[in-house]
Amino acid sequence: MSWLLQRIAVTLIAMVVGGVLGMLVAGTAASTSGALLGATIALGGMALRDTLRGYRLITWLRGSQEGQAPRDAGLWGELGYRIERSVRQLEQRAALEREQLTQFLSAIEASPNGVMLLDAGDQIEWCNSHAADHFGLDPQRDRRQRVTNLVRAPTFVSYLQAGRFDDAVQLADPRGQRSLSVLVRSYGDGLKLVLSHDITERERSEAMRRDFVANVSHEIRTPLTVLAGFIETMTNLTLTEPERKRVLVLMMQQADRMGTLVADLLTLAQLEGSPRPNADRWVPLAPLLAQAAIDAKLLSAGRHALTFASNVEAQIAGAPNELLSALTNLVNNAVRYTPSGGRIDVTWKLLADGAGEIAVVDTGLGIAREHLPRLTERFYRVDGSRSRDTGGTGLGLSIVKHVMQRHGGELAIRSEPGQGSTFRLVFPAARVRDVAAAPVEPTLAVGIVREEPALP
Repeated sequence: MSWLLQRIAVTLIAMVVGGVLGMLVAGTAASTSGALLGATIALGGMALRDTLRGYRLITWLRGSQEGQAPRDAGLWGELGYRIERSVRQLEQRAALEREQLTQFLSAIEASPNGVMLLDAGDQIEWCNSHAADHFGLDPQRDRRQRVTNLVRAPTFVSYLQAGRFDDAVQLADPRGQRSLSVLVRSYGDGLKLVLSHDITERERSEAMRRDFVANVSHEIRTPLTVLAGFIETMTNLTLTEPERKRVLVLMMQQADRMGTLVADLLTLAQLEGSPRPNADRWVPLAPLLAQAAIDAKLLSAGRHALTFASNVEAQIAGAPNELLSALTNLVNNAVRYTPSGGRIDVTWKLLADGAGEIAVVDTGLGIAREHLPRLTERFYRVDGSRSRDTGGTGLGLSIVKHVMQRHGGELAIRSEPGQGSTFRLVFPAARVRDVAAAPVEPTLAVGIVREEPALP
């Protein structure tokens, strides 16, 4: 209120001073008229001054309000100050809201799901990069466009138009490479929130699980059917002693096959459910090669020429049972699928970058190129009947792949029909240690080691 009292006082003083001056100028005869004229002129001067101050304030308001408001005294100074403070508070509030909106949109942008906002007319208000990728949109160019003009999948269009959004709908992306789960939620006054999620991997995993269960059921049902038939035969028929022994041998073979299958399944489950092997447990390679040589010799029964590297002083960091499982699976596969009279070589070498390589080379039938990418799939067989005849479960190479992944290495395969096959286990340098710190001269373990050139 100080400015109000000040203004009243200044107005009264101006009127008095103006009246006195008017009386002095007009003289005694027209003192009253002169006083009124002087007071009027004083009031007019004050009005003009107020008009100029008001004009400066309005000019500032019409501009960008970046600078200070006019710093006048009295009413206009107080008014300019309070307007400026209100403007600054609104600017701060708007800046805070913009920052919060930016943070909110950044959080939505970081979401692994697609998010798209639609107005009451199903026009795109905003979408994050994932939604743009899922629906083939441009986040900037396609704003204010009707979504059904851009996303024309019949499933999505009918779902959006039906207005029943209790459940999600599944559809393919515009390129047909992925499967999407799309859910719409209504909010506000006719606004819609479209959420999209890439479920390609989930569907692939579900398909793999279904195939796995179907394959396991099939693989176990086959020997069970054979065993049931033999049991029925022995129950209902009188067999001679040679026939009975033959049936028992066949039954034992089928039981062993089921046991091997169950053991491989348990191995896979253990590999997938346990933590990766520590990199500080060093396993000597020589005993693993020796054990694999013994198993291969028993399985071959003298039908093949087997050579294994011996006197190997290298060590590998990892789990010994897993490493032995990977090595014996490769060696046993080579024995099973190499015809009698063939040759199988197992070698070890240190590579130039410090990595280590176990190579299993056979002179078997070889594998066509189109089968190589799928060899490590569970139950995948190039020739199903031949695999069953040789006792294979179709899980061996899948086990090898998992073991190598857990040890940071890789399984490399090279094969051509009629030219044999080469399977290489390549371990990273961090998991390989050569105790001798010198090149190893391979010597005979079960035969002569054949030196192999480095494979690309």
